[in-house]
Amino acid sequence: MHSDIERITELADAGERMIERLRRKAFLPESRKGLHVRFGIAEAAQLLGCSTNRIRMAEDDGRLPPPPPSENGRRPGYTVEELLNMRQVLGASPARAPLDVPAIIAVQNFKGGVGKSTVTTHLAHYFAVQGYRVLVVDCDSQATTTTLFGFNPHFNITREETLYPYLSIDPTQADLLYAVKKTPWPNVDLIPSNLELFDVEYELAAAGADGGSILATRFRKLKAGLNDLARDYDVVILDPPPALGTISLAVMQAANALLVPLAATTPDFCSTVQFLSMMDQVLHQLTEAGIDVQYDFVRLICSKFDGNDPSHAMVRQIMEQAFGPALLPVPILESAEISHAAMRMMTIYELDRPIGTARTHKRCKANLDEALGQVEALVRRNWGRVAPASEEDVVNEAA
Repeated sequence: MHSDIERITELADAGERMIERLRRKAFLPESRKGLHVRFGIAEAAQLLGCSTNRIRMAEDDGRLPPPPPSENGRRPGYTVEELLNMRQVLGASPARAPLDVPAIIAVQNFKGGVGKSTVTTHLAHYFAVQGYRVLVVDCDSQATTTTLFGFNPHFNITREETLYPYLSIDPTQADLLYAVKKTPWPNVDLIPSNLELFDVEYELAAAGADGGSILATRFRKLKAGLNDLARDYDVVILDPPPALGTISLAVMQAANALLVPLAATTPDFCSTVQFLSMMDQVLHQLTEAGIDVQYDFVRLICSKFDGNDPSHAMVRQIMEQAFGPALLPVPILESAEISHAAMRMMTIYELDRPIGTARTHKRCKANLDEALGQVEALVRRNWGRVAPASEEDVVNEAA
């Protein structure tokens, strides 16, 4: 007769096998995640802030490759890679200037179920579509973000490919370059995670009992390693564990910006207030220990917001009264399209066609663009720049 402990082992193994089956089904035929999304010329022009005529002229005079061959009289559209090349040729890259400090954004809340990993991956892909160079660092041993990027943390990722060899008590790596993996997005890299990253928590907790200096050293080490890597990126997005552990503290110290997702429910609001109170205490303790923490911006974003639910509207009003301008004005709307994409281990930005209705998909993507664009605006403001004006805006202003 099996004990309950053995049943837990069986359940975990069965669950891991099912995740692998889902992954293989989603990413057939080669069982690797691909990126098949394409952009029509009108959408490409909008993203580049130019006219469709300018793109066609660059294709005609050879500065850009000729347009993709049409199928049934229609262009199949441009890939993300082609879009990045167009940005370079047409001078439409949003990349930071060499002296601009890369944005290192921690997406953090100790309350589970607020969509932390979903916000992280959508934010990464939003920045990618806009043309930025992005690094995502999964610091959570649950590894949801790693899974959403197409890796199975149980079968595809070893402990040596996570932050562990760099942060452990007996490190085997002097920098973080070893952990950086390519993703299907040409301008997004990932440092993955898996369950064994949690060993760092045990090691550092044990070491902390003997002296806090080891913890302080690890905190500074993660910050130094990320700052070193960040020189090759515009935006670094950190997904820490949803708990106040040593890794979370190290991430909080390494980041230079904080984004707090929270759902529009009373328990989420109360939990987030507790999180902010805890953060306040911890940051004071870190400062007293000589560990410097500075944020260029701290913002809360309401996730999973249902505009048709009166209770959501009421809680959002409470959030606005409590947090004021620190709460971003545009929430991320609850959408079946996001849930359906997640079932395929994808984000809205990876879908090459709607899963539900075209109207639902369009509304969902427009909301994400607006909501996540608020974060982009904060990053660009910190670089001393606003979003570049489109040719249409310049012409209208001149008129």
